[in-house]
Amino acid sequence: VMATARKYILAAHFQGAPKRSDLQIVEEKLPAINDGEFLAEAVWLSVDPYMRPYSRRFKVGDTMIGTQVAKIVESKHSTFQVGDYVVGNFGWRSLTISSGKQVSKLDRKLYTDQKLSTAVGILGMPGASAYLCFFKLCCPKEGETLVITGAAGAVGSAVGQIAKIKGCRVVGFAGSDEKISYLKGIGFDEVYNYKTISSLKDTLNTACPKGIDMFFDNVGGEFFDTVLPLMNEFGRVSICGCISQYNLEQPEKGARLSGTILFKQLRVEGFIVHRWLSEWPEAFKELNEWIEKGQLKYKEHVTQGFDNMFDAFAGLFTGKNLGKAVVKA
Repeated sequence: VMATARKYILAAHFQGAPKRSDLQIVEEKLPAINDGEFLAEAVWLSVDPYMRPYSRRFKVGDTMIGTQVAKIVESKHSTFQVGDYVVGNFGWRSLTISSGKQVSKLDRKLYTDQKLSTAVGILGMPGASAYLCFFKLCCPKEGETLVITGAAGAVGSAVGQIAKIKGCRVVGFAGSDEKISYLKGIGFDEVYNYKTISSLKDTLNTACPKGIDMFFDNVGGEFFDTVLPLMNEFGRVSICGCISQYNLEQPEKGARLSGTILFKQLRVEGFIVHRWLSEWPEAFKELNEWIEKGQLKYKEHVTQGFDNMFDAFAGLFTGKNLGKAVVKA
C-alpha cells in the first residue's frame, strides 16, 4: 500500500512574527521503501526558536525543518527494525522514508514510554545545549554568580539547575509570574519577571551584589547590552540564542561593547550545539543521573495534534511555553 505523508512546507518566508499562512500542510505520496531504508511515523515533534532564523536559508516549497521522535513502521534496513524508536531531523512531517543516515536509535532503557519525548528535550538537543554550553563556555566555579535570560525555557531552566548542582548563585529572568514561581520552586536564587521590573540595571545590581561572573543568554538585545557592563573581570558569556531579535525585519541599534569586553577581559562565545555532537551521549548519561536523583527537574509544554503544530511554534515567540515545547503527533 502506498503511504501518504502530511508535511508542512514554507509557503512564504516569515516577515516579522510567523503567520499561519506562511506554512501550508500538503500531502505527499511516498514510494515503496528500498533495501537499506525504513519508514518512520512521527510520535513527538519538536518546535524550537532556532527554526525561525534558519528558515531564511530555505526555498519556498521546502519542508519546514525540525527534529522528531518517530516509530519505525516498515523496514528493509539491517540495523533499524520495525517497532524501534528513532530521533531524526525529518522536519515537520507525519511519515518519513530514511536511510538511517544521521538518525539515532533510542535506547529504550533510557527513553522509556514515559520519557520518549525527552529525546527532543532534556535528553536531546536542548539538554545537550544546556550541559555542554554551560560547562564548556561558562566554565563554572563554586560560589560564582550566573545570570540566565529565557530562564524558563527548555535550555535555561536546565542550565540554572545544573549551576545550582555545581554550587553557583543563579539569577534568572522570565516573562510571567507562573514562570517565576516555577523557577523559584526548582531552586533558582533570584528570579524576576522582566516585564514588570522598572530598571533592568538596578535589578541586576541588587540581585548580584558580587557582580556577574557568567552570563547564559538566550535573548540578546537590550538584555545583552545591559548585562555585559556589569560583568566581573574575566567573566564568561555563553550566547545560546537571541530570541528577541529573530522576528525583527531590521536589526536594532545596540550598545558599543568592545571596550567593555576588552577592559574586563571577558570571553564572549556563541555556540551551535552540534559542534560537540560526539559528547552528547556522555551529557545525557549525567543529565539522566541527576533526573533519577531528583536534582534536575524538567517540564514540557505539550500541544496535541500535528495540525496544531503552527500554534506550538508561534507560541515560542509570545512566551506561551514553560519548559520544552513539544507536539504529540
